[in-house]
Amino acid sequence: MAGSEATITVASLSEHEQFVEAVDLQRAIWGFADIELLPVRLFVVATKVGGQALGAYDGDRMIGFCLAIPGLKAGGGSYLHSHMLGVLPAYNNRGVGRMLKLAQREEALGRGVELIEWTFDPLEIKNAYFNLERLGAIIRRYVANQYGTTTSPLHGGLPTDRCIAEWWIGSDRAEAAVHGRPAQRPAIEASIAVPNDIGALRKQDPKRAREIQQGIGERFQKLFGMGLTVIGFERTDESGNYLLGFLK
Repeated sequence: MAGSEATITVASLSEHEQFVEAVDLQRAIWGFADIELLPVRLFVVATKVGGQALGAYDGDRMIGFCLAIPGLKAGGGSYLHSHMLGVLPAYNNRGVGRMLKLAQREEALGRGVELIEWTFDPLEIKNAYFNLERLGAIIRRYVANQYGTTTSPLHGGLPTDRCIAEWWIGSDRAEAAVHGRPAQRPAIEASIAVPNDIGALRKQDPKRAREIQQGIGERFQKLFGMGLTVIGFERTDESGNYLLGFLK
C-alpha cells in the first residue's frame, strides 16, 4: 500500500544505483520503449554540470523522481530545464509531484537560479492547473510536436505538442502560489478551453482528439503572437480554461 505524504521524503540523487532506479521508474510510469528512456549517463552528467536529480522515497523505495539540466538563453541568461518528472501511479494525488517541485525550487534558489522551465502537454488539464495555480508558472510559448510521436500509451499516439512553463521561482507570483496565497494578476483578456473529456477522446476517438489539439495549438500561437501570456487556469464542469492577459 502506498504510504501517506507524511512518510514520503525527497533527496538528491548521486549514486549509480539511484540513477538505475530512476530509469526503471520511467518504464513503469510512461511505458517507454528502451530507446526513449533517459539513460543513466544523462543523470550522471546532469549532476556534474549544474543540473538536478531528485528522488521521492517511501521508506527505501524510490516512487518518483525529477531531472533538470542547465540551459542557456540567447544573450547569456542561464536557467534550469526540468526535463522529466514522474511519480508511480499508485502515488498519484498524494502531493509527491509538488514535493519534488518544491525541493527543486529550494535547491535552485540556494544557488541563485531565477528561472526553471519545462514542457507539458496542454491537453493534460490536471497538470496545467498544477503548473499555473499551485506553482505560479506562466506560459508564453507553444511548440508543435516537440518530441515526435512516442511509444508511450499515455500520449495516445498524438503529436507531442507542448506548452513551455516558465517558473520564475523567486517572483511574487511563485511565492504566493507555493504558500497558498492569492496572487495579483492582470486583467483576463482571452481564454483557451480544453474539454474535460479529452482523456477519453484520446482513446475512443483519436481523430477528434487531434482536431481539438490542432485547434488549441492554433489559438495559443495566435494569442501569443498578440503578446498575451497565460497567467492562470480555471476549471468548469465542461472544460479546463487557460486564462491569458498582458504582463508588464
